[in-house]
Amino acid sequence: MPGERLAVRDTSEVGRFPGAAPPTKVELTIHNEEEKKQEEGGCRRWFRKMCPCCCKRQNSTSNDVTDKVEYVKPPEPAKPKPENGEAKEIEEIKLSVCSVDLLSSKMGQNRQEHHTDLYQGDELIIRRGQTFQIELELNRPFNADNDKLHLDLRTGPLPMVSKGTHVIVPLVDHLEDERWEAKIVEKNVNKIKLSVNSPASAVIGLYGVTVTTSSSKDEAATTHNSSKNIVMLFNPWCEEDVVFLDDEEERKEYVLNDIGRIYYGTEKQIGARTWNFGQFHEGILEACLFILEKSDMPPSGRGDPVNVVRVISAMINAQDDFGVLVGNWSGDYSDGVSPSAWSSSVEILRKYLSSNGTPVSYGQCWVFSGITTTVLRCLGIPARSVTNFQSAHDTDVSLTTDVYFDENMKLIDYLNSDSVWNFHVWNDCWMARPDLPPGLGGWQAVDSTPQETSQGTFRCGPASVNAIRSGQVYLKHDTPFVFAEVNSDKIYWQRKLDGTFCQIQSEKKAVGHCISTKAVGSDERADITHLYKHQEGSEEERIAVETASRYGSKPDVYSSAMAEDVCVEVKMEGEGPMMGADAQLSILVKNLSSQPRRTTLHSQVAVMYYTGVLKGTIKKEQMHVELLPNEEKTIEWVLPYQQYQNQLVDQAALMLTLSGRVSETQQVLANQTSFRLRTPDLNITPLGDAFVGKEMAAKITFTNPLPRMLKGVVFRVEGLGLQKGHEVVVGDVGGHSTVTLTEHFIPTQPGPRKLVASLDCKQLTQVHGVADIVVLEQ
Repeated sequence: MPGERLAVRDTSEVGRFPGAAPPTKVELTIHNEEEKKQEEGGCRRWFRKMCPCCCKRQNSTSNDVTDKVEYVKPPEPAKPKPENGEAKEIEEIKLSVCSVDLLSSKMGQNRQEHHTDLYQGDELIIRRGQTFQIELELNRPFNADNDKLHLDLRTGPLPMVSKGTHVIVPLVDHLEDERWEAKIVEKNVNKIKLSVNSPASAVIGLYGVTVTTSSSKDEAATTHNSSKNIVMLFNPWCEEDVVFLDDEEERKEYVLNDIGRIYYGTEKQIGARTWNFGQFHEGILEACLFILEKSDMPPSGRGDPVNVVRVISAMINAQDDFGVLVGNWSGDYSDGVSPSAWSSSVEILRKYLSSNGTPVSYGQCWVFSGITTTVLRCLGIPARSVTNFQSAHDTDVSLTTDVYFDENMKLIDYLNSDSVWNFHVWNDCWMARPDLPPGLGGWQAVDSTPQETSQGTFRCGPASVNAIRSGQVYLKHDTPFVFAEVNSDKIYWQRKLDGTFCQIQSEKKAVGHCISTKAVGSDERADITHLYKHQEGSEEERIAVETASRYGSKPDVYSSAMAEDVCVEVKMEGEGPMMGADAQLSILVKNLSSQPRRTTLHSQVAVMYYTGVLKGTIKKEQMHVELLPNEEKTIEWVLPYQQYQNQLVDQAALMLTLSGRVSETQQVLANQTSFRLRTPDLNITPLGDAFVGKEMAAKITFTNPLPRMLKGVVFRVEGLGLQKGHEVVVGDVGGHSTVTLTEHFIPTQPGPRKLVASLDCKQLTQVHGVADIVVLEQ
């Protein structure tokens, strides 16, 4: 069978690393006797017949099998002994390398064992801390007694042995862990096969390969440069690697899965969209290596995943270093692509690479997170996109979210720089943290959305999630900022007549709700709030908050007590208001005392970007409330469609602020509730069965929920293994009208696939849909 691999006598060093499972499939080719007789004319032709993988022509396809198979050679014809002069002539031939075969086939032993067979391209893509094999063709047989050989691997612009970017790989008799070494595991006439070992701390990146040969009688060594390169990645399968993840299902999800889910909306109206990470797509690995090259990090630092993640966090945004993506929260995306229109990292990274590093327009938090997941998984670091609902943005390192009122309980806009985003999407990445105290490894928060600078650059993390949970905000990197996002209290301040401020109320459960990520092995949502914080209101959670606050800019904020016998909260029916209809909420006011209470609630609703930045107030009113002892009252609050129809921005988000004072006790009431107006989904229906190489179709249907026309509607459709991403210009869609689009495409890859579509329109955002399609082989 062409491309078949036969085993060698010494296979103890082949595919060697802790936890490696032996392959189970062996394929053999049986030749008839007549063919054997025809091949007995020479040793070379015989070996080619018996071992076509080692003697294959250049255009043959490798299909390495790693099982140990013993073969008994037939007796070889006796060779005439060379004359003394001829033997002397062979010994005096200078040893040199004719060719180097890195055995880089996707179906070969190296790529299969290193879990890199999904990557495109013909480079040798391997993971550190694990052996790999290469084959050398020499100009004569290798003599271990007199000949010398070593490999040189170089990465970066100025490779240096002292920096670990120029690696000299010696030839040894036995391989040992955690060393760069090579061993000959197979010899055949002029060909030798090497098993090469790398340490689990090796620098990742692109290596050039040179083979240097010499003999004891040579005055100078000869070198041969490989025509192909080696790409070294992190290795979550290797126990010695800092990014080791000891769960095969989680490795499949957080390293090998190229499709995921990103969550958005509000805690009461959680929306989900499918995102194509596409880390194995053609050109993506090249783009990820390009990002590392474009950063200021020296190649010698690429062995430490903490350094790599920190650099990736900075390079995904273009805020201060010409990174991948330009952030835009203005609502005007006319000179680029609307953030909500993207559904894949592939197009963005390929644009960045093809333009030689020109930032792509535009992105917001979920796009930054999606690209970060792609890059980290591509480089071998387990990663996932994480959404935090009611996510605080602390601007003064107080570790509180502060709201300021004047003497008349009106908001002081210029002081209210802290905000609470409806949702914010960042990333978790998995690694040990030897630079931190024990117990703080595992998931680390990293955020590529440009919010605040860290050491002079817009980046965030990696911050230990365990440290965040316990309030250990004094540990690097950027732990205070992430802690405030998920567990800060919202503190209300009122200005006094002398200009100072006093604390009038606090909300202890205002931020950090329903922290979500895609579940392992399914499209379900997994709530991971418990990883970031103890149960709300528990003694452990309050200790964590008070511990963290002592390291903030307002360490005494929890020194005073406040009366709380009247409370106010906002409730929402079902999944909440629909776009195009009146928005209705319920305000519940409770008197927890045994005395009557009176108050006046001031309400104002503002259109809001999902980051918490307010665009403008669209409705204000006052409500007088009288409560009997221990009474509860429900007030129906309505925002007519006509009042918000021309005011909405991305995410269709609104913020309702309630404030008031209890007449009898002077207790201050304050509440802020954000909600979004739900948008419809795109319905995608596959038509017919799906087979590789056979045309099929899918119907996409959308109904405009608004009573007015949508102008300039564009659909974006993409499906990895189904069809390339492209735009379909739909044009104007009338009020409450339905548009149907039929897509025709030819699947190229078998297995479960997802067809993803999104709608891009100025008047309506976050409209998308997905269809599951199982593609069969014909």
